[in-house]
Amino acid sequence: MMKKLTALFFSMVLLLSVSGCTAEETQTITFWHSMSENAGVMLDELVNTFNETVGKENGIRVDAIYQGSYTDATTKMNNMLSSSQENLLPEVMQLDATGKVNYLSSGVAYTVDQALEDDPAFDLSQLLPAALGNWQLNGVQLGVPFATSTTVMYYNKTLLQEKGAQVPETFQDIAALAPLFENDNVSVYADLPNSPSLSNWMGQLGSLLVDHENGNSGNATALACVENGALLTFLQEWKNLYQSGALENAEGSQERFAAGQIVFICASSSKAAGLKNTIGDTFEMGIAQFPRVNEDAMKGSTASGSCLVMFDKGDDAKKAAARLFVSYMTGAQAQARVAVATGYIPANAASAEDAAYQALLQEYPDYSVSLTQLTETPGSMRSVTVGPAKDFYYAIQNNVSDMLTYDLSPEETLSLMADELNGLLYQYNLANP
Repeated sequence: MMKKLTALFFSMVLLLSVSGCTAEETQTITFWHSMSENAGVMLDELVNTFNETVGKENGIRVDAIYQGSYTDATTKMNNMLSSSQENLLPEVMQLDATGKVNYLSSGVAYTVDQALEDDPAFDLSQLLPAALGNWQLNGVQLGVPFATSTTVMYYNKTLLQEKGAQVPETFQDIAALAPLFENDNVSVYADLPNSPSLSNWMGQLGSLLVDHENGNSGNATALACVENGALLTFLQEWKNLYQSGALENAEGSQERFAAGQIVFICASSSKAAGLKNTIGDTFEMGIAQFPRVNEDAMKGSTASGSCLVMFDKGDDAKKAAARLFVSYMTGAQAQARVAVATGYIPANAASAEDAAYQALLQEYPDYSVSLTQLTETPGSMRSVTVGPAKDFYYAIQNNVSDMLTYDLSPEETLSLMADELNGLLYQYNLANP
């Protein structure tokens, strides 16, 4: 009898050492996120389901805290890092591309590479390579894709069908539609290029936007699209599109598109559900792939969105709890729920077999466009990461807009852009050696 009791005791000790807590103790971890409105409701439901199932079985509870936009959340992370308040950081955080550099250099990053060393069962095999690769920096896998998107083109299918026109694939195709809508009091296409979209268009032309693999293998130091002619080609095609009368030199407002005032806009695939709800029965919305610069350009648009990263606050039990929660949130069923509720792309390949996701595609076949585009985008096309992210973003918008507003030549614009953007990179690297 004593031997049986002793064996039982050691079995219980082993079990508790794996879970990292006693039978009476619940391991509580904090999760910062940036999901609001319908997406926020979906996320809260996912977290609650985890807490009542997998979490409850393993003595783990997750407190989800909304931290505002991605920019707001990243700013809060940066403030805590700069004021040595790392202890106030969460165990898990939803992070977008603007936070990658500071997260990696924070000194408290618990990267996926480290998590895999601690727990080989932390499985990444079902995650889409294009989505997973978006969260690598300097050869380190920072986090895992959670809310994955890609830039697509939304269009007013009803208007296009009334004109008997085909969905355009290139800038030239969009330009050719201008005469069809000149008496309709609508803009054919509205857009202001920025760093993510320009990076995609450079990738279509076989170029990077900046060096070091678009800043993914090291700090970007200079533009990589000037000497090879890719940026000039884009500027020439963009001005031709504007001169055709098809391009409005303004951001593609989702509100104006939903009101039927713009025929085509480019936006994140994550906006699909929200746009469809806003439009209602006003017209039928279509989704097409991101437009190509010209006939010689490749198809493609890189992954974007956000990932889940973890922090190491010196508590092995909390790190184990974080790994379990992150695995759950990137599992097939959870990713399918994210996709159905929002329009985000399920980052888990097995989500394609989920009944709810299949039902969504059956009802709205255009929702499959974003997943198809992401899987077809060449690996050579990389999303861009630069230190002066915000300034870089707006400098691109302002320079391209000025070309059209002040009728500058593409060559003049190229020179101005190169000077300003290279200057931003130089000043950032000078201040952050």
